Amino acid sequence: MYKSWNVEIEDRIATVRLQTNDLNVMDMDSLFELKSLSKELENNNKVWAIILEGAGKHFSSGVNIELLNKAAEIKAEEFKTHMREMQSCFTTFENISKPTIAKIQGFCMGGGFMLAQCCDFRIASEKSVFSVPLVKLGLTVLMGTNRITRNAGIAATNEIVMLGDKFNSEKALQYNLVTKVVPPESLDDTVSQFVNKFKSLPPQTISITKQIIKQGDKIPLDQSLELEIDLQSKLLGSSDLKEALESFANHRKPVFTGN
Repeated sequence: MYKSWNVEIEDRIATVRLQTNDLNVMDMDSLFELKSLSKELENNNKVWAIILEGAGKHFSSGVNIELLNKAAEIKAEEFKTHMREMQSCFTTFENISKPTIAKIQGFCMGGGFMLAQCCDFRIASEKSVFSVPLVKLGLTVLMGTNRITRNAGIAATNEIVMLGDKFNSEKALQYNLVTKVVPPESLDDTVSQFVNKFKSLPPQTISITKQIIKQGDKIPLDQSLELEIDLQSKLLGSSDLKEALESFANHRKPVFTGN
């Protein structure tokens, strides 16, 4: 259905694979397709968790340089509109209520790096290479600098964004930009084992938990406490809540249906 992305759904897990060229460079069509497929996955009750990866050797080396060239040639108001459209594609993916895991190998740079930061979890190969090099092109981060800052902190973001240098997986882990680093030959199995954990958890509860974490981080504590109450009240009467309580009481493994 998509030119730049391959989407496979099997046993409640969706694998979203970027496949544009050897470096998995994204263009505007790729971004708009990402926005469209994000909405589809959000509304698909058969999907409980999502893996995001790149086809071939690389996750993604970023956004097509032609997009940046065009951005530099247009007027300020047109530039703002253009950038809001691009940013909305990443935001739509980031706002999916289901858990998302970035499977990172090879280059993870520029827009590709920012897309990985939109995921809830990031598992990287030891041989992955990261960078946000836009400063060297005369621009700053275009897809949400705070996506780096909220994970790495201001000091690390200063280094990553202002210098634009490449760094390895060990440094990415040190900066809290990835969740886990594994040998390249273990990447597939590690991601599979990780995402499979969500098959045994109630999807509505996971979705609400994700919302509480993301929204609660942006508001005062008293408001976040009320948010927890409001969102969790939606679980009352669900079959999965009943199953969770009954299985716990009877010391058996629960079987969730997503209802």
